[in-house]
Amino acid sequence: MNIKKYDQLSDNEKRHLIEKLYEQDKKSFKDIADMVGTYSNKVRRDAIKFKINIRDKSSAQKNALNSGKHCHPTKGKIRDDTTKTKIGLGVLQAWERLSDNELTQRKLIAKNNWENLSDDQKKNMHNKATNAVRHSSKVGSKLEKFLLHNLLADGYTVNFHQEQILSNTKLQIDLFIPSINLAIEVDGPSHFLPVWGEDALKRNQSYDQKKEGLLIGKGLKLIRIKQTKDFSKSRSQIIYSKLKEHIENIKNNKLTNNILTIED
Repeated sequence: MNIKKYDQLSDNEKRHLIEKLYEQDKKSFKDIADMVGTYSNKVRRDAIKFKINIRDKSSAQKNALNSGKHCHPTKGKIRDDTTKTKIGLGVLQAWERLSDNELTQRKLIAKNNWENLSDDQKKNMHNKATNAVRHSSKVGSKLEKFLLHNLLADGYTVNFHQEQILSNTKLQIDLFIPSINLAIEVDGPSHFLPVWGEDALKRNQSYDQKKEGLLIGKGLKLIRIKQTKDFSKSRSQIIYSKLKEHIENIKNNKLTNNILTIED
């Protein structure tokens, strides 16, 4: 393609050039600037002047990946758990630094995305969530298994989903450390929000109160972990650090309360 130097073009020629190379051929402003002997910011300013839609950062990155100009930063790379945890903590900290206005905007986007789903898509997601909750109640949630794995790795003997400790009941303890008479309960959102309706919430809370009374009546200590967010290893590591701190205090007789709460 025989292209004149950019400064030699009329405004009409510049507009057609940018429309052709930027909009149709998906070239970047830098690509265009290199082709016509100028600099990218000058091409960008003219694109704005000619009311040409500028690609946002996400679209520009996707275009660069599709064109083969850039390689995907994570595709094909294998990271160990330590690196994954560091990345997860970085993302978590970035979310915590968001202002109330930014959080509100993200919630609105999520709400709009949900409302734009078809009825079939919503029903499918609801069914998957219901099945996941039922499965977790039988085999343990991801957070429960994460805590179990770390407690065992740190040398604790842990009974998982045990019924026998509460005789004559079918109430299970999520995690029980017999050496310090400690019961650990992981409470998902259905324990404090009407996820499945008000009646289900009342049943869950009644169940929790009954279990709590039986545990304290047997002289056990209880740590409740209130899980308000979806599982992530980085967030779970923070929860585990808090749990270990409480366990150490119990071992050293530094706690007077029989019931403690950890909230993620």
